Amino acid sequence: MTPPPPPLGRSRGRDDVTLDPALDDADLATVRDALARGRWDHARALLAATGDDWDRRGHRLVVLAEGPTSAAWARDWQLAEPDSADAAALLACAAVFRAVRGKGTREAAHEACAAAARLAPEDPSPWLGLLILARRTGTDDERVRAFDQVRTRHREHHHAHHLMAACLAERQHADSDDPLHEVYDFASWAAEQAPADSPLAVLPVVAHAERYRVLAGAGVEPSDPADSRHWTTRRARQAMKAAFDWWLEWDDDHHHHPRRKVDLNYLAHAKFHEGRTAEAAALFTRIGPHATHAPWSYPDRDAKKAFRAVRSAALGSS
Repeated sequence: MTPPPPPLGRSRGRDDVTLDPALDDADLATVRDALARGRWDHARALLAATGDDWDRRGHRLVVLAEGPTSAAWARDWQLAEPDSADAAALLACAAVFRAVRGKGTREAAHEACAAAARLAPEDPSPWLGLLILARRTGTDDERVRAFDQVRTRHREHHHAHHLMAACLAERQHADSDDPLHEVYDFASWAAEQAPADSPLAVLPVVAHAERYRVLAGAGVEPSDPADSRHWTTRRARQAMKAAFDWWLEWDDDHHHHPRRKVDLNYLAHAKFHEGRTAEAAALFTRIGPHATHAPWSYPDRDAKKAFRAVRSAALGSS
């Protein structure tokens, strides 16, 4: 099975790349803008329509909650509908981001997440909020507990696995690139435990990029990924081949995972730095304008510039 060629004659203007965390969820982007204007009824309708698609629900709640005024509007919604689990979940996630930005307290965020979890015990989203909080401000034990609670409710939770990979990659941060580092074991375990069609098949590639971020930040790896051999080791090549083969078999433009563009960005980044530019080019055609901060910003780079440069090189050589 060969990857499709990039489309011919496509404009590559300076404004054709977005770093919007909503990715390709147009309804989410519209509702986020409405929420910023105080229209929480749009968020209510969107979350009601999302139902128990836990990955999509978590993605939508996180994007809606990141807005600087989201907590205030979620609180208004909760006052109007105090029994709404959706209002409580949005308020909980918004409280998490307020705490992360130093605008609110960890205690308030914890309380909001606990209240949301009580209203919807089966929903992993309040625990995802606690994992995001622990990722920034908590301990290893808090991260593991939150991750376990998410996974108990949804074993394949995409965002939670990405967060844990980032956390684990930071352990023993000054070491050399040990191929037996625990983040690689975690990612391999998660990929093996997941069903055949699960995007967690790409998690070993994510783990590899997260480990590069840590090593480059510590000066162990070059700060420019183009100068690093991180993606050319035997283990790295095996992980990337398995992930790319998974993509070729399971990619579906019509029924895709809500965070699929995140995986495609990690995979395109890895394939290019492995030297497989034709495969990277095929991935860029699927990514379209939906670039993501990670991993293009690693270790401390302008994500949009890095994405454009690599995309141009990949498509120009394909």
